[in-house]
Amino acid sequence: MKKMTKEFLLAAFSGESQAHMRYAIFAEDARMKGKTGLANLFEAISYAEYVHAKNHFKALKKLGSIPENVEQCIEGESFEVEEMYPVYNEVSKFQQEKEAQRSTHYALEAEKIHEDMYRKAKKLAEEEKDYPAKKIFICPVCGHTVEEGAPEKCPVCGVPGEKFKEFSV
Repeated sequence: MKKMTKEFLLAAFSGESQAHMRYAIFAEDARMKGKTGLANLFEAISYAEYVHAKNHFKALKKLGSIPENVEQCIEGESFEVEEMYPVYNEVSKFQQEKEAQRSTHYALEAEKIHEDMYRKAKKLAEEEKDYPAKKIFICPVCGHTVEEGAPEKCPVCGVPGEKFKEFSV
């Protein structure tokens, strides 16, 4: 792929990905406020933006084998754990931005777990095995991630375990 085309597709992928997430967040907020029609509109167009991002991702040849895909995840999580979030968190402390400090701390703690899970997944994928966890639970406040059962309360932010979102096979 020519350099300019690749740069434009990367920019488009980034923009479409952000739009997808923004609209999903707007949909959740609208639904909580009783605006179900508006929530539906946000969700529908969020999905369209996801389709655009997926098409750009595939055109960029970013979709590889399962072990390659998991390696991309490890690289991203590792960068967030080792470089990005520690620096972002220190800056937010220095600038006394409490909400940013909390947000980056929450993300850092969850990303550490995600990196470990992906490392386990890569080893399994290289052996052509599936990931064994049948249930994964995510804290809706901080993103803390656990397998098989939610804790009584989140060890990072304290939210009750019954509020964790369950993802099941």
